[in-house]
Amino acid sequence: MSSNNNMSLKLKVWRQENENSKGQMVDYSLEDVSPDSSFLEMIDQLNEELVEKGDEPVAFDHDCREGICGMCSMMINGQAHGPESETTTCQLHMRKFKDGDTIAIEPWRAKAFPVHKDLMVDRSSFDAIIQAGGYVSVNTGNAQDANSILVPKTDADLAMDAAACIGCGACVASCKNASAMLFVSAKVSQLALLPQGKVEAEQRVLNMVDKMDELGFGNCTNEAECEASCPKAISISNIARLNREFLSAAVKSRH
Repeated sequence: MSSNNNMSLKLKVWRQENENSKGQMVDYSLEDVSPDSSFLEMIDQLNEELVEKGDEPVAFDHDCREGICGMCSMMINGQAHGPESETTTCQLHMRKFKDGDTIAIEPWRAKAFPVHKDLMVDRSSFDAIIQAGGYVSVNTGNAQDANSILVPKTDADLAMDAAACIGCGACVASCKNASAMLFVSAKVSQLALLPQGKVEAEQRVLNMVDKMDELGFGNCTNEAECEASCPKAISISNIARLNREFLSAAVKSRH
């Protein structure tokens, strides 16, 4: 370690040219990494060195770098978004690692999340689930006064908690079955708990679950890895609500 407390790291990074090519882990050494830099800044530093050498930089997704968009999806030493709980990759700082550490960096692994290149995956399957029903389409007219539709505080709080989901896909990547149940349940719960969402509640849950199954996501086996890895601490109690909503809607649709 240098005198300014910067770190030397050994990186094992997944490199894959495209969806149809075979990928592999590639070893890199990186010196003079500041513990105050973010994980993505560390990747930027690596890429600067690769470009200077004439090598192809590591492709990875990012946008806001504020833990809002969910694009910075990486498996870091086998953990979605890395070792810091309730934190996205872009919010993870290198002070969580030690000088001389070896860090393995991989993309999400799921049939429904094909790898575009290196650490970039195609998460448009989540968009397809939302398009299948994760919205309110009723004509509500102009915005109403805040107190014109009364919502119990408990329901409002639960809906807000569910709405915190950023759709990053950590739940899918952490699940041995690549289940999207936590994501879908958060989106269903967000609307099912509010008066505006009850109009289309039954068709919504049926459509979204059907689309989830169609896209190849696996089943939930209640191991709670999704909740443990979620950067927004979305509760698996939402999955129980999703199951109740789905069973009720399925029974009514048969009559």
